[in-house]
Amino acid sequence: MLSLHPDLDRILIPTNTIQTRVAELAEQISVDYQGVDHIHVVGILKGAFIFMADLTRQLRVPHIVDFMALSSYGKTTTSGAVRILMDLREPVEEQHVLLVEDILDTGHTINYLLHNLEGRCPASLKTCILVRKIREGVNTPVDYLGFDIPDVWVVGYGLDFAEKHRTLPYIAELKR
Repeated sequence: MLSLHPDLDRILIPTNTIQTRVAELAEQISVDYQGVDHIHVVGILKGAFIFMADLTRQLRVPHIVDFMALSSYGKTTTSGAVRILMDLREPVEEQHVLLVEDILDTGHTINYLLHNLEGRCPASLKTCILVRKIREGVNTPVDYLGFDIPDVWVVGYGLDFAEKHRTLPYIAELKR
């Protein structure tokens, strides 16, 4: 039996379930982008780096990897305001862009990103989200979704709480 860290309540999504779903997402993305020259995969730091690494290693279509860093959270709370800390290195005009994000919580970050990147005139713009919290009033469209989860604070597989627990191989609920 796996011994959980005292900060954690329970494992929501075990490692093997995550790996299976990441492979399914990579397959669907590969099918959907079959025949395009390449896709521009944009990971949102820091949370998406593990998910994006696993996902892109399984893609069967040519792709370029880039990153953006945004801030909408303090160390332990959400502020609601979104700002770009690190922008893309290359322009995405006329590129097929796939945004890879760790979590859809309030929708503020992904909506900000979609609005910002749509203004850069990509050929297409889609989202791939690892987990989406089930919440009232949040109806941001997601093109590729890993998992729906309850409205609880989660850590692991890139997700953190005050920079802790980010590298766990599973997704767990943090104790209240």
